[in-house]
Amino acid sequence: MKRAMRQVSLFVLASVLLVGCGIMGGKEDAATMNMQEAAENADKMLDATINAIEPEVEWAHGDTTSGSCDLTRRRVVTTVISDQRRGNFLGLVERFWKKNGYEITSVKEGKTHPAIFATSPQGFGIVLAIRGEGQAHFEVNTPCVKRSEVAAPTSKPNGPAYEGVEIPRPNVHSDFWSADTPLSSTPPSSS
Repeated sequence: MKRAMRQVSLFVLASVLLVGCGIMGGKEDAATMNMQEAAENADKMLDATINAIEPEVEWAHGDTTSGSCDLTRRRVVTTVISDQRRGNFLGLVERFWKKNGYEITSVKEGKTHPAIFATSPQGFGIVLAIRGEGQAHFEVNTPCVKRSEVAAPTSKPNGPAYEGVEIPRPNVHSDFWSADTPLSSTPPSSS
């Protein structure tokens, strides 16, 4: 399990470095942003992605980290996503990203720790990774932008905020996402 986490962490780090250095194709509008504006754009990407998930999942803000000219915003899902519904969850998010012009740059297959990596038209990297105990983690990595102060996200979690404490492993039941039976038809649309 530690090896799988290390592999995902290394891949996420590589994505951050590639996005931060502009190798993933940052667009002109990203080049004129400062870190606060980039953080707000990252928050909009995360809001739109999470709002596209139906039925909704409960989430909380993860840590924001920054480098010399880039930053990463995170969201952690606290809804239990069963092994049987994990593929539907990943597929719904991937379809939403494609529909919104994101380029899927990599897909990490695997039963326990799959992940999807994409790049927005503005050159922001976005990741959905399933980690320990099947917990879904979203991250947006900004391209290199002008250095500035960065405020905390303004979006309100739809459950406890867990400010100043560790976010728990998935502990919120969903009749749909937590179900142990496979779907016999396609999942809800992400329109």
